[in-house]
Amino acid sequence: MLQLTRLGGPVFALNPDLIERAEATPDTVVTLVNGSKYVIRESLEEITALIRAYRADIIAAAQLTAEARPHAHKESMGTVVALRPGES
Repeated sequence: MLQLTRLGGPVFALNPDLIERAEATPDTVVTLVNGSKYVIRESLEEITALIRAYRADIIAAAQLTAEARPHAHKESMGTVVALRPGES
């Protein structure tokens, strides 16, 4: 989640996957996919950097998880069982 500051006051958390667009008008306005809009104190450059850092953290965490469990992502081929024994 991103921690952003509303222009008029409190800090709030926002899921960046819900952001449709961000505009500098000159205040930064974030529009979500559902049409909700937030006017925030952070600049367009700052919110872009926050989103990049958030996504990089997710990728890094996934990589660490994969390295900690090296066999967790390999698909099992399972066992082959003949439907009719003796036939090939």
